[in-house]
Amino acid sequence: MPTQLELLYKATLRPVLVDVPAFEFVMVDGTGDPNDSPEFEAAVSTLYSISYPVVMTLKKSGATGLKVGPLEGLWWADDMKVFGEDSGDRSAWQWTMMIRQPSEVPPELYEAAIDKAAKKLGSAAAERARIERFHEGQAAQVLHRGPYNEEGPSIARLHEFIADQGLVKSGKHHEIYLSDPRRCAPERLRTVLRQPVCAEGTPS
Repeated sequence: MPTQLELLYKATLRPVLVDVPAFEFVMVDGTGDPNDSPEFEAAVSTLYSISYPVVMTLKKSGATGLKVGPLEGLWWADDMKVFGEDSGDRSAWQWTMMIRQPSEVPPELYEAAIDKAAKKLGSAAAERARIERFHEGQAAQVLHRGPYNEEGPSIARLHEFIADQGLVKSGKHHEIYLSDPRRCAPERLRTVLRQPVCAEGTPS
């Protein structure tokens, strides 16, 4: 039987509702088109430069079954029409890129990993990172197969499912990147699309 983590990170092509507990993440905020933004590339490098030392140090201390989590992103804009099939000026996109961390990481281990990232990437890049506990709660999710720029129909299907459940969107559009685009053909990319939800009339 799939574990809770597998259900959250191995979505199906059929939309489902999930209850996402609180996880600790390393996060970096930014704006702009991820396809041509040096800021976005630096953010991703910073996240991995912190996450790998954390996991490797824990494994050397005897922890088992640990690995660096997939890259994730929260996406939004002042005008949400810039997303999906109506996407226009991607410079208006706002994002938080993040990587889920193991449970109960000692603060000093994060400090050491951030210091190491600062030496590798520069203090300006490392200073953008933060550690945050993020509780998403009830959400709907679906697996998208294919290029990122063809997510529109999958997102529409997810939103239709939410409406069919008598729920409304709440919070930020969430994507979990299960495939490495550097090593995977665009048509084989797998991305979990997740949208927090709540009952209509409930404060988001």
